[in-house]
Order: sequence, then structure tokens, then C-alpha cells
Amino acid sequence: MATLKEMFIEQLTDAYAAENQIIEALPRLARAAKDEELKQAFQHHLEETRGHVERLDRIFSELGESPDKRKTCKGMKGLLEEGEEAIEKHSGSPSRDALLIGGAQKVEHYEIALYGTLRAWAEELELDGVAELLDENLDEESSADEKLTSIAEGGLVESGINEEATAGR
Repeated sequence: MATLKEMFIEQLTDAYAAENQIIEALPRLARAAKDEELKQAFQHHLEETRGHVERLDRIFSELGESPDKRKTCKGMKGLLEEGEEAIEKHSGSPSRDALLIGGAQKVEHYEIALYGTLRAWAEELELDGVAELLDENLDEESSADEKLTSIAEGGLVESGINEEATAGR
């Protein structure tokens, strides 16, 4: 039977794999987006995601562990494949940016759940410094989700992508 610490390391490795998969996908999402603000959001989150991997590397180092760099996060793989399908299937559609946002938010919600769990487990294991690093990743994932919602709904001056997609019914 696995201990909480063993499960923690396993899930930490899953987060590491997921973040690296996202690093590969974000440039494609940025290129596929038509809306400039969405492109910039994807590019900004790429830089944040690189920081998430650096924090995870620090955590593994603090724990005297190393991630299995051959591992693929199956959940993230499925979410990213859905995003790729949307890019291909709706290449000329004005609704594609709305699909990109929806797909990206699925990814963010997956990461929010993963980092929330990891942080709680780190606290249970009395790994306070690790919990703080995980909380930084969690905060950035939550901010990215909020930014995507803001782009989808529009700002005070202009309509959002959801409204543009509806207009192109």
C-alpha cells in the first residue's frame, strides 16, 4: 500500500509531465488564435508555465527526488488532443477562438484541481516550503483561467469572443 508521500511524488510527477506537455502545446494555440489579446494570453501563460516547471524542479530537488521525464500525463494528453481537433476542424470559423478558450479553460481547471490537491497533501506532510511553491503555481493557474474568462466575455468597451462567435452562428 502506497504512503501519502509516495502518492504525492507520483502526482507531482504527473504535474511535471502535464506542464511540459502544455509548454509544447501553447505556441500552437497562440498561432491558431485570431484575437490578439488571446494570442498574448497564450504567450504570457507559456512563460508562466516555464516558471511552473522550474518550481516543480525546485520541489523535486528539495525532496531529494527526480521526476520521471518519460511520463505522459494521460489526462492532459486527452485535453490537448481535444484542442488540436478544434483547431483543425474549425480552422476558418469565427467561433474557433471561443473553442480555444473553452479548451484552454479545461486545461486550467485540470491544473487547478491538481495543484490544489498537491498543496493540501504538502501541508498534510508538513512540507511548508513545498506548499508555498505549489500555491504560487495554483495562483497563476487561477489567474490564467480568469484572464480567459475575461477575454471570452469581453471588457468594458468591446464585445467578447463569445458574442463574436454567436454573431457568426
